[in-house]
Amino acid sequence: MEVLDLDGFKTQYLPTFQKGGRILGIDLGRKRIGLALSDPSLTIASPYRVVPRVTFEGVLKTLLYLIERENVRCLVMGLPKERDGREGRAVQGVRHFIYNLSPHLDLPVVYWDERLSTVAVERVLDQSNLSREDKTKVVDKMAASYILQGFLDAVAFAPL
Repeated sequence: MEVLDLDGFKTQYLPTFQKGGRILGIDLGRKRIGLALSDPSLTIASPYRVVPRVTFEGVLKTLLYLIERENVRCLVMGLPKERDGREGRAVQGVRHFIYNLSPHLDLPVVYWDERLSTVAVERVLDQSNLSREDKTKVVDKMAASYILQGFLDAVAFAPL
């Protein structure tokens, strides 16, 4: 598993990106993991699902299945930096999670600054008619979609 920054992805990986491949956006939470998928043209991120974070083995099994089924060729991992840009405990947790995944996956990973992504999504959901329980069910995958869309927009993919 190779960890890339945005420029590294653009120069090293994008030119050989497999047509029809997709990118999986991940928002790692303490209890749940939000997932989002790009479309095959790599322009639109859509909320995909929420995976309970009960055991690492269970999460790994789910991720491996989704990666195979959806032709995922890259992971974009939300990096929850502090508001001032420092890397705190949450960032260490994300890096540890990727470290644990690395022996099982041969995909590039791009860390994406996700500061305030959940806050932005919660503001949108607060304007909806969803109940508190329904908001809880979707906020993580919506945050993953927000993270992934930011990455897709920054890369400004040309049609493949």
